[in-house]
Amino acid sequence: MAVYTEVPDEELNRFVADYDIGTAVSFKGIAEGVENSNFLLKTTEGVFVLTLYERRVDPADLPFFIGLLEHLAARGVTCPQPLRDRGGNVLKTLCRRPAALMTFLEGVWVRRPTVEHCQALGGALASLHEAAADYDGRRANALSVDGWRPIFAAVADRADSVAPGLSAEMETEISFLETHWPQDLPGGIIHADLFPDNVFFLGNTISGLIDFYFACRDMLAYDLAICLNAWCFEPDMSFNLTKGRALMNAYARRRPLGEAEIAALPILARGAAMRFFVTRLYDLVNHPPGAFVRPKDPMEYAKRIRFHRSVTNAREYGLGL
Repeated sequence: MAVYTEVPDEELNRFVADYDIGTAVSFKGIAEGVENSNFLLKTTEGVFVLTLYERRVDPADLPFFIGLLEHLAARGVTCPQPLRDRGGNVLKTLCRRPAALMTFLEGVWVRRPTVEHCQALGGALASLHEAAADYDGRRANALSVDGWRPIFAAVADRADSVAPGLSAEMETEISFLETHWPQDLPGGIIHADLFPDNVFFLGNTISGLIDFYFACRDMLAYDLAICLNAWCFEPDMSFNLTKGRALMNAYARRRPLGEAEIAALPILARGAAMRFFVTRLYDLVNHPPGAFVRPKDPMEYAKRIRFHRSVTNAREYGLGL
């Protein structure tokens, strides 16, 4: 989450007046994440999250996301629910941007996930995949293997200013991934961005999942690889095998992985790291002036890529141990 667009008081009040939620009491930006402008809105009737959709979110995809949230909630997944205005509309316009109000979820995201948090996440991810299995919405993953080269190409000439030799290294890595990327693994709806700041906890219990704006259809094991990257590395970029074991085995107990998925995990993990490397690099060199959020470090994911190159099988991530 982040803030890129300021909302004047008079526009906010007109927006809120379309809903049966009382009047605005307080309104403040949420300065975490990188994609949309998000605000915590307190009214005389409750607390809500207002999102203005920006940057990589295609307005044509918003009905897919809204429908997915409603589908998941109906199947027991705790996630934000869209509010409808008096005319039955979920998607509206505010400050010339698509906008929606969502319910507020209690809980906090953990800055330093523990083994217990990783175990809870593994089960929640498998439950999410199961709950979404019969959702009929269609959205391709624009940030899968076919999307990395165009993003990188736009900033490759500036990559070496981040680290010497980075451009040639990642050009070689993308070529490798394009040649070896798995095909025909079990697929379905994936979250595709389930970082710690998108998972709320009360103690060691997950209280909600948020930020589904990269959700799409792709390989289910790729979603697991994204979480492995996001949850199981320490601040010094060392891989925590105990966390990996907790995450992966909790997932596999609920949704057992097939042999092809297990064999593909090292390459999926490399690709998942590449996806976040290229978007972070792009955001770093194209950081919009005045944004309230700092760009994230792409080198954190370059280091993950280098680790995954050394992995030969999924047991090195903890699966089955």
